[in-house]
Amino acid sequence: MNILIIDSNRTVMIAKFLHRLGYYFNFILDKIRGRINRIKVASFKPEGIAKGNALISYNLDPFLAKSTEAVCNKHTHHWETVEMVRILLDFGYCVDVITLFNDLFIPKKKYSIAIDSRHNLERLAPLLDRDCIRVLYADTAHIIFHNAAECNRLYALQQRRGITLRNNRFELPNKGVEYADCTIVLGNEFTINTFKYARKPIYRVPISTTEIYPFPEEKDFATCCQRFLWFGSNGAVHKGLDLVLEAFAEMPDCHLTICGPVSKELDFEKAFYKELYHTPNIHTYGWIDVSSSDFVKIANSCLGIIYPSCSEGGGGCVITCMHAGLIPIVTYEASVDIRDDYGVILKEASIEEIKKEIQKISSLPPADLKAMARRSWEFVRANHTREKYSQEYRRVITEIIDNFGKSKDLN
Repeated sequence: MNILIIDSNRTVMIAKFLHRLGYYFNFILDKIRGRINRIKVASFKPEGIAKGNALISYNLDPFLAKSTEAVCNKHTHHWETVEMVRILLDFGYCVDVITLFNDLFIPKKKYSIAIDSRHNLERLAPLLDRDCIRVLYADTAHIIFHNAAECNRLYALQQRRGITLRNNRFELPNKGVEYADCTIVLGNEFTINTFKYARKPIYRVPISTTEIYPFPEEKDFATCCQRFLWFGSNGAVHKGLDLVLEAFAEMPDCHLTICGPVSKELDFEKAFYKELYHTPNIHTYGWIDVSSSDFVKIANSCLGIIYPSCSEGGGGCVITCMHAGLIPIVTYEASVDIRDDYGVILKEASIEEIKKEIQKISSLPPADLKAMARRSWEFVRANHTREKYSQEYRRVITEIIDNFGKSKDLN
């Protein structure tokens, strides 16, 4: 009888090799697919006779996906791109959409209006007709400010804890505002001020939201008054999670739930492993779907969102949480309009200030907290919905076409 002897160590090595080979194969395949998608153009025609062509350089994902609706519910910029197209079609324009990363697109037609959010205005400027209206669609603060703010946070962390972490939100600076006739901004006064140096007209269109929720009438504010949520995307230091973790580690009576992709930032996770996973009053959930029952459950168990970001283009994470009935405790740079009667603006975003404001708001009577949460919810329901975005974007595009179309016709 022949007995096959298998070397378990060798088997493990082969399995690991095949797994790694598969990983790299899929990685390369994703890169190829991404590059192919990067150079695609989605084109749309209006009903009736077109009066011109419009170019949008922003987000192509909704037009490549099998389910446009599913993609649009993942992030505000997906739906907003679709709505931008729809409104321009209503105006009678044929619309071409490319991704903002498309660095190979060359105009083959005359465009009446070109809208871009990063580098393409600068690149395409010599190729566009003189009478083309050029619009920067700013979904971030100016990148120079954005980068400098994160570097300052990383430097402060280095000096405070003796560690150096990577810059996760860094972007190459662009000169879009300098090549634009005007700018559309999703954020508030903070974001607007980072573009004022160019002395170009700036129009504000309030950021939309992917989800709306009924106000949590049955929420027990006496029970949740010491429970808070940090909710954000990548760039933990940029969005102040390091400060929040250090603050809550010193407040054992207050609880923090973290919803964000911290496990993808390996250096941050390693540096704050104890706070993230071995601190009794800190609960790390990870990334969460805001349309899920889990998100609603977490929101209903918390009093507010704590979000000391150093630079935002509209504070979409904060807006989502306010829709869920949370009280915002944020920085000015979070770029969300906050009044004292429904939220807190952190002036320094220091660990001590975070602790002070958390403890202060936790001590308020439950009835006062419910009233604040209600006003927070009412504010976003009135100012940050898809209906409001559509209304304001249509108004702003009308004004831009009227103002700049006439001035360019005179040249």
